[in-house]
Amino acid sequence: MMNKIRMLTILCAVFLVLGMVSSACALPYSFYKITDNGNTNVASQLSANVFTGAGIYAGQVGFTFSNAGPIGSSITDIYFDDGTLLALASIVNGAGTLFASPATPGDLPGGNLASPPFVTTDAFSADSSAPDVMLNGVNPGESVTIYFTLQDTKTYADTIAALANGSLRMGLHVQAIGTTGGSDSYVNLVPEPYTLLLLGLGLVGVAGVRRFRK
Repeated sequence: MMNKIRMLTILCAVFLVLGMVSSACALPYSFYKITDNGNTNVASQLSANVFTGAGIYAGQVGFTFSNAGPIGSSITDIYFDDGTLLALASIVNGAGTLFASPATPGDLPGGNLASPPFVTTDAFSADSSAPDVMLNGVNPGESVTIYFTLQDTKTYADTIAALANGSLRMGLHVQAIGTTGGSDSYVNLVPEPYTLLLLGLGLVGVAGVRRFRK
């Protein structure tokens, strides 16, 4: 998995240096558990891909949340903490999922246990729809994508940088876990130093390309 992340990071860094925006530039993020409710830890099967929007989503940043399984579980609530995002633009449900914004509850359950505490930005959340919340969530083999517009001067590169320094975070509330059927909350991991170095080189390259064009 780490080799895949490194290769994708190198590819993204190259795109950033060239000043290109491409849907091929999609970085995967993993999660860690912040609550301890006695359930199986399913962090290894949760992931988020962050990518540049294309077509009708051009100029936006997409976040695809997936549950690889095999342990039974359902991502039922998705939260965002601060960052470069301006407004939640749209939700694209995958097969078997049905999400709407904002989420209830409005904050990530147990978010205060993260370090620093996870504070959901107003309206930057979504949850699976009733009456069957678990069935409409992201179960094994399923995914859901959330698109955001960015502040006027912000870019995809700025979003990746915010994820790298922790000023932008993603939180998941997962229910119906394994045989216990309980719930836990997860927050994305900050990329390892190797990944941060490559991203830093890419961001430096972007600055150089912009100065050259001016």
